[in-house]
Parts: sequence; C-alpha cells; structure tokens
Amino acid sequence: MRAVLILLLFVTACGRLEEVGRAPEFSQLEGSYQHHAMYSAPLPEDVAPETPTDGSSLWTAQRSSLFGDRRAAHRGDILTVVIEIDDKAEISNSSGRSRAGTESMGMPSLFGIPQRLDESLPEGASMADAVSTNGASSYKGSGNVSRNEKLTLRVAATVVEELANGVLRIEGQQEVRVNFEMRELVVSGYVRPVDISRQNEITYDKIAGARISYGGRGQITDVQQPRYGQQVADILLPF
Repeated sequence: MRAVLILLLFVTACGRLEEVGRAPEFSQLEGSYQHHAMYSAPLPEDVAPETPTDGSSLWTAQRSSLFGDRRAAHRGDILTVVIEIDDKAEISNSSGRSRAGTESMGMPSLFGIPQRLDESLPEGASMADAVSTNGASSYKGSGNVSRNEKLTLRVAATVVEELANGVLRIEGQQEVRVNFEMRELVVSGYVRPVDISRQNEITYDKIAGARISYGGRGQITDVQQPRYGQQVADILLPF
C-alpha cells in the first residue's frame, strides 16, 4: 500500500515538475470548435458588379482615397489593441448539515418467550429492549473568493492571417527594457474587421480566443521567483 501511494505521488509530481522555472502555458486553440469555426469557408455572397463610374468618383472607399477606410483588413496591416481590464469578483458561500436518529426494538411480551429467553441471557440483558441504536452527524463548510484586477495597456498588433470566413488573426509583441529588466506584452487572437474602429483600434473584449500576457524578465523578476530546488521541494513534498 505504501509503495502504491509513493508511486501515485511520484506520477502526479512528474507532471508538475515540467513547470519548474517556466511561466504557465496558454491553452491551445488548435483543434477546438472555435478554431474549426474560424477556418471554415463561408457561404458565397452576391457581389454587385462594378460600374464604369466607380473609378472616376471622388468619394471612393479605396484606402488611398482621402476619405478611404484605413483600418487593418489584410495580412501585414497594423492595428492598435486597447487593453483595459478592471475586473472585480467576490464570492462567499456557506453550507451546513446535521442529522440525528434513534432506533430501538424489543419484545416485552410474546407468549412468555422473552421471559424464558431472559433466563439464559447474561445478567442485565433483556429481550424487552433487545436492540437500541442512535447516531448523529454534522457538517459545516464555508468559502470566500475575492479578486481585483486592473490593467490598462495599448499595443500594436499585426494581421498575420486572413481566414476564409473574413476573420483576421492578429499577433502583437512589445518589449521595453529599463536598466536590467525587460517588460514583455504579448497579445493574439481573432478579430472581425467590422469591430475595428475608425481610429484603427480594437478593444480586448472584441478579440475571440484572446491570449494576453503581461510580465517581465530580468534581475528583479529572477530574485522574486523561488529557487528551482524550492519549487521542486514544494511539488514533491506531500505535506
């Protein structure tokens, strides 16, 4: 039994040992229903034929026009991602349960049989109260969750792929080095061209499958992290 328990703890710890010294990984979008929906081809749409006067009009919607739409729409275009996260969550719950029961059974009189049996029973025993049971149980639990996160950032992202259904896949990275500390900001996801504002900006809540990472690396970050040996000990020690 002890060997099975040690083996179970070792197998469980092996999966976590891979995370020593590494940041948590994002969950993969590939293979999900969302990924399949993004890459599926849309239904054909009817397109109005171009008239001869479209090329000579002063009010064309071409990107090179004075009033043209300069929002990101094709691979290689750049847009600004606005990240303004101000989340607050408070959850509190409690539960309780109690139960008590008493059972008794006996035969005070049944054609004199209990009295005859009492003669052969140990002293103090009687069929008048043959069985008597009682039980009680109680349970009480409570939990609290309090979280407050606030983050305001802006980062330029590039359209890296145009999907068949018109959705754009974007990726953006930003690195700022101050002395010996590097600040990193990474954002990726899927956006619809119609959600991009006239200022060529899009907010993070309109990015499907958004992956946003804000952190850093350098001497200060390295000092704040526990040593590898301590991380391994925290994973392997069961108590």
